[in-house]
Amino acid sequence: MIQKGLKDVVAVETKIASVDGEKGELRYRGRKVDEIVGEATFEELATFIWNGKKESVDFKSVRKLPEHVERVIDTLPGEISIMDATRTAVSAFAHLSFKELPLYEQAVNLTATLPVIIARHYRKQQGLPIIQPDSTLNHTANYLWMLNGEKPSDAQVEALETYLNLTMEHGLNASTFAARVTISTESDLTAAVTSALGTMKGPLHGGAPSGVIDLLEEIREVGDVKAVIEKKLSEGERIMGFGHRVYKTEDPRSILLREKCLRLHGKDEWLDLATQAEKEIIELLAIHKPGRKLYTNVEFYAAAIMRSIAMPPELFTPTFSAARIVGWTAHAIEQLSDNTIFRPQSIYVGNML
Repeated sequence: MIQKGLKDVVAVETKIASVDGEKGELRYRGRKVDEIVGEATFEELATFIWNGKKESVDFKSVRKLPEHVERVIDTLPGEISIMDATRTAVSAFAHLSFKELPLYEQAVNLTATLPVIIARHYRKQQGLPIIQPDSTLNHTANYLWMLNGEKPSDAQVEALETYLNLTMEHGLNASTFAARVTISTESDLTAAVTSALGTMKGPLHGGAPSGVIDLLEEIREVGDVKAVIEKKLSEGERIMGFGHRVYKTEDPRSILLREKCLRLHGKDEWLDLATQAEKEIIELLAIHKPGRKLYTNVEFYAAAIMRSIAMPPELFTPTFSAARIVGWTAHAIEQLSDNTIFRPQSIYVGNML
């Protein structure tokens, strides 16, 4: 029997993460995300996903881009998308001295420098001076600093870091599968990450939550959640930010992002708007689409957080990638520990001549 898109086909065994759509449960190395995300920094959680150890990796010492990678970014035309520029820059890491590093050190280097790559090309696109990394800032705060040239507020860092921590790993999704397929040929880690970035670029996978922002802006402008939602439903439009392919109950990541938004209540109008609109939207969906189990997904609150820190839409997917690179590299390293090259079969349906 053909399973298009390999839907529900079990392809690997992993110790990195588990996703239970029926229970609405996501675990990193056996621990529920709601038990670990709130107590760990990005650096600590990345280390936990890579090797199961509760310690903080040092990103600050490896943030500086190699000169040849800087030159690659700076010679790219400004009209090239940030995702394409990032993919090209990551490929440039595949020099001999980098490949000689242990895989774990390569993963640390790539994760630490991906935000630097993103920020450098973004500011070049905007005609702004390049901002160098600040060794006094943690991973998340430094990313915002390099993008904007201003020290972010504690609330901005807290909101974005929660998002990054909740999206750094999510099982065998399309981009992670691409990374594992590439590394299964005994290619290198930079090639695996490059494959993953190319996959993440596709709107069916790494599509930015811009649709949710449009929804929130419309609700804000109209001032009536019910009027906006019922109009969209009557016209057959999908309500962005609700429903998920895997989760049949609430997305655990959206629950945690909601809690973060509630704790930051009063500090940002977009976080307030999201928390106020969500309850009414779910009630309306239950009335108009009974039995569909349409709950808030991670994109809903991700959009509110991105809007609250004034992050432009072209940075949404790159920022998602700056988190998910932890999962990509963890899976690539795990694949090599017990490797079999991926080689599924196909059925020929063309003419026989």
